Amino acid sequence: MEDYCQQNKRAWEYNAYDFWINNSGEPKDRAKKDLEDPIGMLKRYANYFETYRDIKVANIFGSCGKKVIPLAILGSEVTIFDISEDNKKYALEVADAANVKIDFVVGDVLEIDMNKYEKFFDVVLMEGGILHYFHEIDQFMRVMCQLLKPNGRLICSDFHPFQKISDMLEIEQPTMSYFSTDVFEGEMAHARFFSDDIRKQMPLCSYRKYTISEIINAVIFNGFSLTQFDEHPAWKNENVPGEFTLVARKT
Repeated sequence: MEDYCQQNKRAWEYNAYDFWINNSGEPKDRAKKDLEDPIGMLKRYANYFETYRDIKVANIFGSCGKKVIPLAILGSEVTIFDISEDNKKYALEVADAANVKIDFVVGDVLEIDMNKYEKFFDVVLMEGGILHYFHEIDQFMRVMCQLLKPNGRLICSDFHPFQKISDMLEIEQPTMSYFSTDVFEGEMAHARFFSDDIRKQMPLCSYRKYTISEIINAVIFNGFSLTQFDEHPAWKNENVPGEFTLVARKT
């Protein structure tokens, strides 16, 4: 059976570069926006940083670099860990156009080289919905803890677990029992933006969705002290939760 990381990699390398060009713009155009207003491009995540300058930030599944390139402009030393070569190509082109340096490591996040990166970062940032790509959240959080220096900060922003029972962000993923622990196959996040002909050909991802308690307990039990937990409205319906942001310190 194919490793689920490799399965997800195939999905995220299917037309990904073209997707970023079509949806985020040519690298030079995206870089111009980042340079004009880097804090604005960080959006809500700007509120969770104590400082930007001279800190080392790991962005997990950082995709096209939409958050770390503004951080690099603001003075952070940033590294993206991701599974997609297409994402790397676009992110490095944007960084080059913005005249900033970012590191981009392509590979299995659960197999990061700890000889190089253990206790290396001041902040580990994840955003845009990534937890469901990992089948063992405790294993994942242990790796995140290893990456951080003592007293380093975890900033985890993700889809609200209530999405297990309702498609509140309208990303067209299946719903299930809130307490389900099933692993399932589904379309990658951007599939709905492609034509039906292309969409049918796109590889599927392997997902495991978690409850609020599973996420919080994985943080607490794997080397962190939880300091903040915020819930955010869904994109098109302010009456229901769509995302959350969790902040914790390495103890």
